[in-house]
Amino acid sequence: MAAVRVSSRSGLPSLLVYLGIGVAIGQDGIGVSFNDVGLTQVIGYAALVVILAEGGLGTKWQEIKPALPAAAVLSTFGVAVSVGVTATAAHYLAGVDWRQSLIIGAVVSSTDAAAVFSVLRNVPLPARLTGVLEAESGFNDAPVVILVVAFSAAGPVEHWYLLLGEIALELAIGAAVGLAIGFLGAYGMRHVALPASGLYPIAVMAIATIAYAGGALAHGSGFLAVYLAALILGNAKLPHWPATRGFAEGLGWIAQIGMFVLLGLLVTPHELGDDIVPALVVGLVLTVIARPVSVYLSTAPFRTPWREKALLSWAGLRGAVPIVLATIPMVAAVPDSRRIFNIVFVLVIVYTLVQGPTLPWLARRLDLGETEALDLGIESAPLERLRGHLLSVAVPEGSKMHGVEVSELRLPAGSAVTLVVRDGASFVPAPSTVLRYGDELLVVATDPVRDAAEKRLRAVGEGGKLAGWLGTGSGTASVPAPAPAAGKGKRKTETGRKSGAAGKAGAAGKDGVAGKTAERSPGAVARTGTGGSGAAGSGTDSSGKSVRKRAPGMVGRK
Repeated sequence: MAAVRVSSRSGLPSLLVYLGIGVAIGQDGIGVSFNDVGLTQVIGYAALVVILAEGGLGTKWQEIKPALPAAAVLSTFGVAVSVGVTATAAHYLAGVDWRQSLIIGAVVSSTDAAAVFSVLRNVPLPARLTGVLEAESGFNDAPVVILVVAFSAAGPVEHWYLLLGEIALELAIGAAVGLAIGFLGAYGMRHVALPASGLYPIAVMAIATIAYAGGALAHGSGFLAVYLAALILGNAKLPHWPATRGFAEGLGWIAQIGMFVLLGLLVTPHELGDDIVPALVVGLVLTVIARPVSVYLSTAPFRTPWREKALLSWAGLRGAVPIVLATIPMVAAVPDSRRIFNIVFVLVIVYTLVQGPTLPWLARRLDLGETEALDLGIESAPLERLRGHLLSVAVPEGSKMHGVEVSELRLPAGSAVTLVVRDGASFVPAPSTVLRYGDELLVVATDPVRDAAEKRLRAVGEGGKLAGWLGTGSGTASVPAPAPAAGKGKRKTETGRKSGAAGKAGAAGKDGVAGKTAERSPGAVARTGTGGSGAAGSGTDSSGKSVRKRAPGMVGRK
């Protein structure tokens, strides 16, 4: 717990603290001897699956969607550029042979998901940059693992174009498996009510793990599969989502701590002396040449401003992933593989220590810092037998839902605020009840309007009560007006005749006179129609365009 507090308050990626704990426990510290490289690799892979799943679950699709093309190019072409430049530097400047140089270049070309996610939690950046960094760190593990395994295999790598084809095939298989399992898992989670809310987080993590296993068994990239599956699950608005998110975060922390401590145990500090200078040289080339060149070339087609390119170049954080990947040549018995591990270990420690704490400063200097947008915490519990959902909505500090009356939420028909919890006390709100910071709302929504209700709540939280009318938020939702009295007579309205429309007249009143319109909220579209016995009719608006059935007085969507 103390390590978590230190890393979060200092702005350092947590790996430094946990690696330090492992080193302190190891041979040159307390004296615990641990040399099982195979076990370290297995545990490291398992931890990476959990870390990638947690990262995917916490990634917002709206943020990374515009960044996907740039992130995809950075994760493939950018990795190739980085491998080439770094391997050349390792061979000519550090005196490492070509096979080892290629392995080192591939190992350190992967940005670490855990380090990136950890730092970005404390460095609010524009959504487009956050999306690129998060997507890149989730995507680039897959091609890098394939490269490291290929370079570590016995014998030279022949026919490089066949290697590129194999990488493309494995990525395609992994993506297909991850997307399929993600969509199927999300569908099942939303349509099958589990007997206990605590089972939902376990089920989500199990689906993500199945995606990894499915991708690996299909001879594809399991790491890409697990990240894509988790990304879909994280944006599917699953029941009990805050609890699931918290569970995944806690599991991610445990995976990071266990993996980093184990890697710290594996290293022997007194053996690092001869490899410090080569590590610093290779790391310097990677940081100031290879990474900037790969970012510049990869983002050139997207017209990325130079300030964003500079930040993307500096934010390519390395972490546990390169150290775990450095165990692959050790398991494969590559000559001097221990030296590769030591060089990678020193490189990661030194340059993460330099880059992590300075990233917030650089963001401010480049004027790229941004206040993180506050979002409502919405948890959904399915009411299967009632064919509905119970939404628990927390109003955080800074939310624009503060000061909004319940009636001004304009929730869709079929949903309503049934209870408000304020200062530990609960009460049934009136339409005029004003919402405050810290309130928790219980909203009941029928199954067909559940998504529309959540969308409207988030829109009000971001844009206030006028969200939609002023071009903010997700648009307005329809609110039904009181049903009109049943009428006896009906006739064509003058409005319908003047517009030349073929629609029917509106609901008739008690006196049988048709064509009278009900009072509407500001922004409502005036409509006419025909109805009997208080039913809503189809017809035309004042412009003569056909309109769908709508109860008189209903507020129209913008």
